[in-house]
Amino acid sequence: MPRNDGFGRAVLLALLIGSGLLACSDRPVVPGLGVRDEAVTLGDVQEQGDDRRRASNHLVIQGLDADDLGEVDRALDRYQLSLRVDPGNPWSYLALARHELDRGDPTRSLAALDRCRSLLELEGPLSPRVETHLLGLRGAALEGLGRFEEARADLAEARRRAPSAWGDGYLTADELR
Repeated sequence: MPRNDGFGRAVLLALLIGSGLLACSDRPVVPGLGVRDEAVTLGDVQEQGDDRRRASNHLVIQGLDADDLGEVDRALDRYQLSLRVDPGNPWSYLALARHELDRGDPTRSLAALDRCRSLLELEGPLSPRVETHLLGLRGAALEGLGRFEEARADLAEARRRAPSAWGDGYLTADELR
């Protein structure tokens, strides 16, 4: 005979809540399932937008490939070409900000980040997955300028959100790709 004391309902409710948490995109880390980074990659967005945006995104990915191979001039050429194809592509500016930081120019990196942020905000509210890279790159650029106190909170938050990408305080081209 079924229990009528509410115990069965409580167990069922606990199971439903637990399975609901696992289905959430922002689910907590469950032991054994690994860490889920909350950071966008170009692969996530490369097919979004119109033909110009997709063509521009393809050039950004070529630039990241070149950066990954240490071909900094070719990478810069691809990022600049992506902006000629689509001057409003925020992903071009995000990759360019990473590139400029990698080249040792945190001031130019911050300028590219500001442009990226303003373009993304024109499209709507910022996704936390995008904000992760904005925070991390801003923190790394501020650190490059010797503004360590300002950099600390941004880098710490990027590390918390995306430990596999930002755990070392540095974003590689491959991690953004």
